[in-house]
Amino acid sequence: MVDSRAIGEGTAISASQSVSEVSITFDIRSLKATKLGEESAQVKFDVNVKLEEKERKTGSFVTQFLLTVSTKPSVVKFEVEGLATLTGKTSAIDQMMEVDPKTNVPFLLHRIYQHVFESIYLLSSIMKSPYPPPDLLYPSSKGGAGEGPSK
Repeated sequence: MVDSRAIGEGTAISASQSVSEVSITFDIRSLKATKLGEESAQVKFDVNVKLEEKERKTGSFVTQFLLTVSTKPSVVKFEVEGLATLTGKTSAIDQMMEVDPKTNVPFLLHRIYQHVFESIYLLSSIMKSPYPPPDLLYPSSKGGAGEGPSK
């Protein structure tokens, strides 16, 4: 199991060619938003992630994920739970599980967040609450805007 935490915004990553050779399908099992308080002028977003390997075979890998995005001060919390199934060459799958040296976040986690961001955005619009930036998992280029990932 991998636990990661990141706050901030920044620039996009560039994955290597072999990482792009992996096909990923997502199965969202649970999507939840909870309004915790009144909207604040400025909020910071925390991301907590749990990835748990469910199955590994030659050419495929299945991981269960739980992504929790919350605000400081406490205004809203989003939770997304599901499965990510990776298929492709074993070496490419292994590389997808590696940590991006630019962000200290696994490449797979970037792809999961990209997939669930749209759902979180729609929920935040319905609830009239702040939404996290699409590049939340990237380190801030402004410095001091967030914490780095922890495992």
